[in-house]
Amino acid sequence: MATPAEILVPGASGEGPALVLSAPISFWGGVDPKSGRIADVRHPQCGQSLSGKVLFLPGTIGSSSASAVLMELVHAGHAPAALVLHEPDAILLLGLIVAREMGWETPVAVKLGRDAFGAFTGKQVRVGGDGEVAILGTDSAA
Repeated sequence: MATPAEILVPGASGEGPALVLSAPISFWGGVDPKSGRIADVRHPQCGQSLSGKVLFLPGTIGSSSASAVLMELVHAGHAPAALVLHEPDAILLLGLIVAREMGWETPVAVKLGRDAFGAFTGKQVRVGGDGEVAILGTDSAA
């Protein structure tokens, strides 16, 4: 299964297990930039690692520091393999843009309707630089 998505921030293609969050998250205080783990004890997926995952974000809880946390994740090697957002978050995505300007390899970020997220739960997923989101291990995957 392959689904085209809108590219929000170009970056390296990424693949890994899908981490489909069941609730919005704040990167500032909600994600540990040193480990890449969800640190917010109120979040349903507290303790899960974002590192190397294709992260499906149903929403974000805003903070002007979210971009700094995402940039730290990229620099520390704990960033998601790719980001799939239901709604663009300019502040969060700024972290990818700045990391890229610093010369660091950054993951691609795309926009995909939240209604499509469930199809990727528990699957190995690839997000291409062209914005295609595909489940690996199926005949139609790229």
